[in-house]
Amino acid sequence: MCLLFLNISRIGLQRVDELSRLEWIDRQKVLSAAHAYPGFIVGLKARISRSVVKDSGIRPLVIARELSDETGLPLMVHIGSAPPDITEVIPMLRKNDIITHYLNGKSNNLFDESGGPLKVLTEAVRRGVHLDVGHGTASFSFRVAEAAKLHGIRPDTISTDIYRGNRLHGPVYSMANVLTKFLGLGYPLQEVIPLVTEHAARWLGRPELGRIHVGEAANLTVFALNDEAVELVDSEGERRVYGRNIEPKGVVINGQFMECEVRSETSH
Repeated sequence: MCLLFLNISRIGLQRVDELSRLEWIDRQKVLSAAHAYPGFIVGLKARISRSVVKDSGIRPLVIARELSDETGLPLMVHIGSAPPDITEVIPMLRKNDIITHYLNGKSNNLFDESGGPLKVLTEAVRRGVHLDVGHGTASFSFRVAEAAKLHGIRPDTISTDIYRGNRLHGPVYSMANVLTKFLGLGYPLQEVIPLVTEHAARWLGRPELGRIHVGEAANLTVFALNDEAVELVDSEGERRVYGRNIEPKGVVINGQFMECEVRSETSH
């Protein structure tokens, strides 16, 4: 089954400023799609950063909030450079909404100059807003991730925001690469793996997708934890060498094992 977030702009990602013109938000099409594909559309997506909204400011998020209320679907909100200022964006999010790219290192990020979390972030966490990594080409900073961990602001899910460019040329490369970065930051393996399995499945309301139970479909990843030095890079270009890495060996899909292609993912 394909589960997806519906971009509130009717042009999707045909261009990077898809919320710069409010007429590109077709309320009726959003409502119709949500009604037509219950269970497949799991949320609405709004990218709220300067390059996307341009002169529209906070207004696309206001509309997204209204559409969320009308459809009953939560919001996933991409954050990035201002305007709008992050202190305008985060208070509009509610329990089960998602902030993705919360560890970005841009000047409009969720942490102050000393590394402490902004008040809007701690209040959002208390409300039950979900924090997603969404590494991507420009949205993960080792420095910010260290500050977040120090202050107990831990991710609810780890995601890659991977596409052809940042898979081939970095800094993402693979899910294994991103998970290895969290091992390097000091997160134990027993905490990291649930962030891409159990936690994500629980948010989706599909717990069977993130667990191993007798009698259920066997959809598994087989991996090794290697004790060898690897160099990793974040979205700011900072490079670090860590002493362990996750190496995928294969997957089990519907009970059938498929071996992974041998490829170095973590030492770029």
